Amino acid sequence: MSLPRVAFVASDAEAAQLALVELRREYGTIDPKEAEVIVPLGGDGFMLETLHRFVGKGVPIFGMHRGSVGFLMNPYQLEGLADRLATAQPVILYPLQMTTWDEHGTIEKAIAFNEVSLLRETRQGAKLKIAVDGVVRLEELMADGILLSTPVGSTAYNLSAQGPIIPLDAQILALTPISAFRPRRWRGALLSHRAKVRIDCLETDKRPMSAVADFTEVRDVTAVEIEEMRGISMTLLFDREANLQERVFKEQFMT
Repeated sequence: MSLPRVAFVASDAEAAQLALVELRREYGTIDPKEAEVIVPLGGDGFMLETLHRFVGKGVPIFGMHRGSVGFLMNPYQLEGLADRLATAQPVILYPLQMTTWDEHGTIEKAIAFNEVSLLRETRQGAKLKIAVDGVVRLEELMADGILLSTPVGSTAYNLSAQGPIIPLDAQILALTPISAFRPRRWRGALLSHRAKVRIDCLETDKRPMSAVADFTEVRDVTAVEIEEMRGISMTLLFDREANLQERVFKEQFMT
């Protein structure tokens, strides 16, 4: 079985760099601009970097785990790459777009494949007003912050904040508070993937907020709007036995 044009990229981790040498020695070196498949070597953080680096290129991504956390990666194996790619199962990811405003009216945009989060910058808790599709649903949330997660990101920061795990084909997003103080019993909401969320930051003179889309941070924001971007997609490839959809589903039954 012939191997498509594969470009290998790696994180700075020693294990990833050693794997990069092995794979290039075995399969050759292709410039990512000419590749039909990109193979990142590292952990989930490096996978996110790779998704952002190649977004819009239309090239599928087949990650191999050579880092710390490898939830989005396949096991590392030198042999049999052509067979693995030929039988790999695709998962299509759609990112969130974050639009932020600051006190001067400056607008910035960024995308996130995992989540968009708003976080307090100082010792004082955040005060946030939350609207969904133009309707205010929560006049005031006091918390350390809040996040909106995609299904693939629901097992990351969202899960650490006690948010729900979302099956990949559910077409919903998780809106999850981070250490909510008032209303104390509010645990978040599940929203349609078509929802447009607006979060206004209150009393920002003494409660400054930052907004983060994956690893892009904007400081001192006054308002943030978030919506899914169906016009942008990335395809991840997984071994049948490492199927991401099944892996996410099984996380709901972990004890």
